[in-house]
Amino acid sequence: MRTRPAEKSLLMTSLGEVEVTRSQRRTLLIGITEALSVYVRAPHRTSDAQIRRFVHEREDWVHAHKKRLQKRLEEAQAQALPPLSAQEIAELKKQARVMVTARVEEYAQALGFSYSRIAIRCQATRWGSCSGKGNLNFNCLLALVPDEVLDYVVVHELCHLKELNHSPRFWAQVKAAMPEYEGPKAWLKQNGGAILRRVHG
Repeated sequence: MRTRPAEKSLLMTSLGEVEVTRSQRRTLLIGITEALSVYVRAPHRTSDAQIRRFVHEREDWVHAHKKRLQKRLEEAQAQALPPLSAQEIAELKKQARVMVTARVEEYAQALGFSYSRIAIRCQATRWGSCSGKGNLNFNCLLALVPDEVLDYVVVHELCHLKELNHSPRFWAQVKAAMPEYEGPKAWLKQNGGAILRRVHG
């Protein structure tokens, strides 16, 4: 008797897109990859509806395990990245001032925003801030992130000039200025902690 080969497909579920592999196995299995994507292993006869129900019933488990896995990945990254020396931080401040100033000026002009001054600091807890007086503060570690992430932080702080909060109106302004902001925002959430921890050395 010939063994039926495994079949892979993508299925939209309550957790988003899930990779499904149907094979000769007898039970359903759900798991999370190192890239934090969800997968399901299922018997050949399992319908899409059954898989969606199976995923929905295990949402809490998936969210909890994703959180733990992400923490382990961040800790591993932090161990792999050496602490920054005083000389390296000084050089990053120079680089960040040039990079950040150029992006702030470009976005401020495009959005019609005006600000007071820009400060570049080395911080272990935040990427940027905006004061009620219109002063913008940015972390020199932004010199270590991808360009689109730098742009997101710049846009985020500039939008605080209009909305000094994180209300729906604030996020609407961010989206209007940078429609694809969710990708850089997610990158910063996933990878930013490991970079910030380099200051503690």
